[in-house]
Amino acid sequence: MIAFHFPPVAMGSGHLRTLGFVRYLPARGWEPTVLSANAAAFPRVDAENLKLIPDDCRVHRAFALDVRRHLSIRGRYPGFLAQPDGWASWWPAAVAQGLQLIHRHQISAIWSTYPIMTAHCIAHTLSRMTGLPWVADFRDPVVNSVEAGNRFSVSSQKRWEQRVLAHATRTTFTTPGAMRGYAEQYPQAFLDGRLVVIPNGYDETTFSDLPVAVDRQPRRPLRLVHSGILYPEGRNPLPFFNALADLKAAGALSEEDVAIMLRASGSEAMYTEEIRRRGLDRMITLAPPISNREALHEQFDADALLLFQGRQYDRQIPAKVYEYLRIGRPIFALVGEDGDTAALLRRAGGATLVPPDDVAAIAGGLCEFVQALRDERAPAANASVVQEYSRHHGAVLLASLLDEVVV
Repeated sequence: MIAFHFPPVAMGSGHLRTLGFVRYLPARGWEPTVLSANAAAFPRVDAENLKLIPDDCRVHRAFALDVRRHLSIRGRYPGFLAQPDGWASWWPAAVAQGLQLIHRHQISAIWSTYPIMTAHCIAHTLSRMTGLPWVADFRDPVVNSVEAGNRFSVSSQKRWEQRVLAHATRTTFTTPGAMRGYAEQYPQAFLDGRLVVIPNGYDETTFSDLPVAVDRQPRRPLRLVHSGILYPEGRNPLPFFNALADLKAAGALSEEDVAIMLRASGSEAMYTEEIRRRGLDRMITLAPPISNREALHEQFDADALLLFQGRQYDRQIPAKVYEYLRIGRPIFALVGEDGDTAALLRRAGGATLVPPDDVAAIAGGLCEFVQALRDERAPAANASVVQEYSRHHGAVLLASLLDEVVV
């Protein structure tokens, strides 16, 4: 399993997908060996994350440099050094170590995961040299992950995307929309049955120390929480701010009705000014990042959860959605109505959906949502559907795929 994002990396939630497979594949007859990069290549590390790795998992690390931190002068470096990405130096050492691991452990298949394209380059090389079947995991579409400012990286990643789709035994995606997009670009791979969806999900072990859900009386003000990054393109909170300001001006909602927490939103300076300008200082709080465990407890303690996912990302589903659904709090979702996130929420239930940039629709939907919370008639997710998105279930799908490609 070739994965750049693996503990002790401390970058978002990308390592959780690999960890889920590592944790649950052995029960399906597959023994993972992980090939990652040395910790010096990671922009940030958290030694506590090492505790997430199962004790019986073999983990090997190959030499790698981060071109931005290790090979730049005053933050600048030649663009050709980042082909296909800033960790291309990982490639030769990982291939050499990968060959040793394949022979030492009698490896039967290779799996690699994006968004670090070098992982796919390593897997491609090892598969061509050994003849082993290769499952290439594209989480998000390449076009959404490439650093657009580096033309060398953009062109290189597009070339490697073509190679992966041509040579991988199977290519997996986290959403139906992402797979459809690739089926349109690479129809032969689709016709050959080489494109597969394995959704992201939640890991049940993450929720082991949460309290047992109990019925409780709604409080005043109701506490609404959003956890994670917001940004002007794709997850823009300004229409939501405008809707809140309109409701406050009309006397429909006040700080005595709702207290909104935006946790680790990024761009806090800009959002602070926008909140102040609209007179929402006492209704909206911007809070700094906390650990994933603390964030889950905060979400569990909320009366409802907020989700922002614009139409630009209709073919993606944020990782937090699965955690939201598992926690079981009602969700107020500002999402593209035709996207994969909206489709998942409609299937699972438990969410009120509004267009992300329609101020009037947001205001009307929020008023009804808040009243439903007060009346204890807010929507609830279907537990049996939610269970389909556990990491365990994803590992079952991957194990079946590996059984299929290994002959």
